[in-house]
Amino acid sequence: MSLHRSALLLALSLGTSSALAQHASDGEWTMPSKDYSASRFSGLAQITPATVKSLHPVWTFSTGTLGGHEGQPLVVNNTMYVVTPYPNVLYAFDLTKDGYPLKWKYRPPVDPNSLGIACCDAVNRGAVYADGKIVYNLLDGHTVAIDAATGKQLWMTKIADLAQGETTPMAPFIVKDRVLVGASGGEFGILGWVKGLDLATGTIVWTATNIGPDSLVLAKAGTFKAFYDKGAQLGQTTWPTDTWKHGGAPVWGWMSYDPELDLVYYGVGNPGPYNADQRMGDNKWTASVLARHPGDGSLVWAYQFTPHDSWDFDAAAEMVLVDLTVKGKARKALVHFDKNGFAYTMDRATGEVILAEPYVHVNWASKIDLATGRPVLNDAKATGASKGNVKDICPTLEGGKSPASPVAYSPVTKLFYASTNSMCMDYAAVQTAHLAGTPFMGINSPYHATDPQMGAFIAWDASTGKRAWEIKEKFPVWSGSLATRGNVVFYGTLDGWFKAANATTGAVLWRFKVGSGVVGDPITFIGADGKQYVAIYAGIGGDWLLLSGDYRSDDPADVRDPADFARDLARHTSQGGIVWIFAL
Repeated sequence: MSLHRSALLLALSLGTSSALAQHASDGEWTMPSKDYSASRFSGLAQITPATVKSLHPVWTFSTGTLGGHEGQPLVVNNTMYVVTPYPNVLYAFDLTKDGYPLKWKYRPPVDPNSLGIACCDAVNRGAVYADGKIVYNLLDGHTVAIDAATGKQLWMTKIADLAQGETTPMAPFIVKDRVLVGASGGEFGILGWVKGLDLATGTIVWTATNIGPDSLVLAKAGTFKAFYDKGAQLGQTTWPTDTWKHGGAPVWGWMSYDPELDLVYYGVGNPGPYNADQRMGDNKWTASVLARHPGDGSLVWAYQFTPHDSWDFDAAAEMVLVDLTVKGKARKALVHFDKNGFAYTMDRATGEVILAEPYVHVNWASKIDLATGRPVLNDAKATGASKGNVKDICPTLEGGKSPASPVAYSPVTKLFYASTNSMCMDYAAVQTAHLAGTPFMGINSPYHATDPQMGAFIAWDASTGKRAWEIKEKFPVWSGSLATRGNVVFYGTLDGWFKAANATTGAVLWRFKVGSGVVGDPITFIGADGKQYVAIYAGIGGDWLLLSGDYRSDDPADVRDPADFARDLARHTSQGGIVWIFAL
């Protein structure tokens, strides 16, 4: 039976919706999250709990780059595409030939000033393939399209402004003829936005801000309807005076798309500044999920996970689209693991919260009130300059799960697989002033561990809001997840292990030391020989560049004291990007 036909029968047998039934190309990996639903699920099944112990490395490549290797490779037409952190070099490797030789390399011009603007390491979260093009963002605010066959640049479009503190590490998202992109910069007080570019030419077709008046947010009368919020101009009236103009609301995570509803979903980051006293009100639509029509950018609905966010609980993490039965009722759902520690199961057509339960230890709120959609707050954990140093807030601003660590969903087990963190923080905010292109934060926030094992890889049932199992880890877990029909899930650890577990039981079946810590996302594909392969980036970085200290051997000045909660992490790992491919 052909791969195409077997994958199609799998989709039909699982009863998946059209948003999920995109596994006909399971031999390839053409977009960051594998499919429009952001499932990171592959129907490949050669690697099983019985065979996974035979996995071994068959190829490695050093990227020559020290930055954090977030994101994932792509595999299209027997070619693997790899994007590095700054300076954002794009490599194409021929998977049909011995040793996977380089087909071509695209070295873009990237403004080095972007290194001084990027908040949390000069990462890149990957590329996307469509219509013969590899499309990805450069750190300095440009989107490029490259001919997938030749490596020739087809177009380059400036989308962001370094002078305002905007950088662009996110992976673009392509729907039909639209390339959707956003910018980081919540720490610089940007006015956050999403833009829709024309795939053929790179021309900017529309721009929508995430905060501000309806005319900028593209919340049109008769089209926009929030499930819990009434009235117009919500992105403006929930801010004091004109503070929304430098209120943050970045977009740096992942997107998903429902073809039946014609809606793109994405998460919005933190409000600025971190001192909540300077921006009283809900500060919509920061820390929210927005649903837009990709053609014209019009906003259809929005929901705010953390109103008046005073903990930096960005909602930039992925929105996974699945069909679930919740409380005995079939629902077209959206599932989101928020930094605030709650896992949300929502109606993706309306924005109604169906279920919301903590997936890690949470004490800033006691629950989510399903009638209002709002968290029930613990006033003792509210922050702001007037509150002084507020101690022991759980989770930290790194999140119960980092948005940089996307979950996977298996329609076979009906479980979600997530990398989580067990830490709390103290939070001392101070008054700060906005100056374009400079940090707009005003915070000191040390972390501390709440468990000797500071992380876990968990399986979560979004129909009930309960853990199915967990694998405890010494350090916070920061990699993305991969689920497969073979009943094996994959993830990586900060101390440099790549692991496979039984998707049903959580038993660790295999592990391999990949050198540097893993903050990237595993993928799987079929090689030219018909065998199943698994690939992962090693290369510690991201926020861990700031926290670990003394792991950069080429810099004599890098003698920073590590963070107290992870003082020995640098004893297990050093910087350096490597692409690994494994096979049975």
